[in-house]
Amino acid sequence: AAIIAPNHHSWWDGYVLHNLCHALGHRFRVLMTGRQLAAFPYLRRIGALPDAAIRPALREAQTGAWVVVFAEGLVRPAGPLGALQPGAGWLARRAGVPLVPVALRVVMRGQQQPEAYLRFGAATTAEGLASALAGELALLDAELLSSDPEQPLAGYLKVVGRGGSQNERLAGAGRLLAWVTGDR
Repeated sequence: AAIIAPNHHSWWDGYVLHNLCHALGHRFRVLMTGRQLAAFPYLRRIGALPDAAIRPALREAQTGAWVVVFAEGLVRPAGPLGALQPGAGWLARRAGVPLVPVALRVVMRGQQQPEAYLRFGAATTAEGLASALAGELALLDAELLSSDPEQPLAGYLKVVGRGGSQNERLAGAGRLLAWVTGDR
């Protein structure tokens, strides 16, 4: 059980965390604004709770779920961490579970499909969340900036996803065609 406190710079963030929890066999809950949940009510089926559902979120955390509380409160432009809201720290303290900072980026690199990268930090306190999350985000950004965009990011484990992008599949077919035609 934990309160997972990621940054929130992409519409896909909740889906990424849901897929990770599913792959790892963890129960997943995420707090969403009433406006977003009204627009996408089907998300309740995969674990979304209205942000006013504090007691259910506490119970879920106390009984073993990962409860995601986006530390910035709303989707913010990609870049440095925005101002944090106090909810994640308060929930972790009240539930008696770890507060885990998670740097999260959904990026387009050298392939056709976007890629999502997560860096889990060490459990922290509400008072230490901003610096811990900013530090993890800075490390992730530095790793992304210094990497070859056509290669998997070193040190990260691929948890979910299909095969390669269309360009990777076509490159394989192109090599086969070149071999068959003698255009090596």
